Amino acid sequence: MTGHHQTLALVLFSVFVAVTLAITTWVSRRRHGSAEEFYAGGRLFTPLENGFAISGDYLSAASFLGVTGLIALYGYDGLLYGVGFLVAWLVVLFLAAELVRNCGRFTLADVVAARMAERPVRIATGASSVTVSVMYLVAQMVGAGSLVALLLGGKGGAAQAWTVIGVGALMVIYVSLGGMRATTWIQIVKAVLMLAGTIALTVLVLMRFHGDINQLLLTAAERSGHGQAFLAPGLKYGGDWTARMDFISLGLALVLGTAGLPHILSRFYTVPTARAARRSTVWSIGLIGGFYLMTIVLGFGATAVVGADALRASNAAGNTAIPLLALDLGGGASSTGGTVLFAVVAAVAFATILAVVAGITLASSASVAHDLYASIRRTPTTPRTEVAVARVAAAAIGVVAIALGLLARDLNVAFLVGLAFAVAASANLPTLLYSLFWRNFTTRGAVWSVYGGLIPAVVLVLLSPVVSGSPASLFPGVDFQYFPLQNPGIVSIPLGFVSGWLGTVTSDEVPDEAKFAETEVRSLTGAGAV
Repeated sequence: MTGHHQTLALVLFSVFVAVTLAITTWVSRRRHGSAEEFYAGGRLFTPLENGFAISGDYLSAASFLGVTGLIALYGYDGLLYGVGFLVAWLVVLFLAAELVRNCGRFTLADVVAARMAERPVRIATGASSVTVSVMYLVAQMVGAGSLVALLLGGKGGAAQAWTVIGVGALMVIYVSLGGMRATTWIQIVKAVLMLAGTIALTVLVLMRFHGDINQLLLTAAERSGHGQAFLAPGLKYGGDWTARMDFISLGLALVLGTAGLPHILSRFYTVPTARAARRSTVWSIGLIGGFYLMTIVLGFGATAVVGADALRASNAAGNTAIPLLALDLGGGASSTGGTVLFAVVAAVAFATILAVVAGITLASSASVAHDLYASIRRTPTTPRTEVAVARVAAAAIGVVAIALGLLARDLNVAFLVGLAFAVAASANLPTLLYSLFWRNFTTRGAVWSVYGGLIPAVVLVLLSPVVSGSPASLFPGVDFQYFPLQNPGIVSIPLGFVSGWLGTVTSDEVPDEAKFAETEVRSLTGAGAV
């Protein structure tokens, strides 16, 4: 990239950072210091505002950079990510949004602990939420590093590392000073910018091919190096039985994982009523669905316009497909239009990463303070103490995410997010559904459900080709690969449900009928909701 590209992209990104820091500072001055203000933004957001914020929180670097890159490299098989991410919202709409808003206060553990022994349930659910959040954060850090490497012509290893550190520092500032209200407004601004940028690129791709979708697909197939196989199922997941099982495993994780993501569930507490939570979800489905439809055009467009070889040369995982597409659509590396469009897209991608990491960090720090810290202490905590602990936790989580992000910088961001979805679907979703719908569910069942999904999911990832045993692994020089699949969902998700059932039927605890009846009425009607 030329110096002009770098300068303009960094200027635009700096403008976004300045605006978001101004929002954070403004909000911090109006803050009352209460837990409700810090965790839920005072529950003052409208369904439309929250719908945009959910979109901003959900459409991460995995969506903007990773999904497009996978479609550009693998064609039809890359579409699975977009389809899975979108279909997951139907699960959220029908099974989670209103019920979670009615039953909980700030975190997922609030819902489960309503009818269980609080301490063991909060510790288990809090640990699971932090694990999922850190895995999700790593993907955002990898996306940030990929962008910087592209800006610096692929020769900025030290700058790439410092950028990951900078992103981590900014997310800690956003969360510590502004809490949920600042984070929400940052996500709204980011969602508007990203949707506008995506629409503009989609229009330019269609104009390049005069609106002829068939010609776009044929050109993409021709320049992919795979011919017609690029447009048919099986390029990535159609080889041996292992690849096909990976396909099923990934699909299960994507569709079921969203309803267990802590940072998504926490967004339903920022609106005043369950009806507003449902309407927020409907708004987000429309916005997210429109975005993923456009990623199909952009993914195939990147292959048709830039070429698969150039995409792989820039980033083997495909994370830089959209910036390179923007550069070409604007007129090329030496043109003013290309420079401007590339800079705008790079700045939007950076904005995407910052907004998402702020939301995830807030959700995970809330789990640490509201669930883990409050449970481990034998004496009751005050809201002010909880908020102070959450700010410290945000810094600690930021450090962990930075370290792991530097380690995993060569992996596709959508793939990394798929692992986080698998852990969420394995540990959090079974516990949530059992708590809401199973009358006989017990404390032991809840704890076993969390750990019975969480531990196998994490262990299977560690023993998979993701970590060792192949050139693309985190540690390519060693081999302790004993699990053949890259995504553990097909094994760990059923284990989470079975563990919850087994823990319940082997428990001596007598289910509290009155608490279940109270939870049922509250979840379905909103009576007594906070």
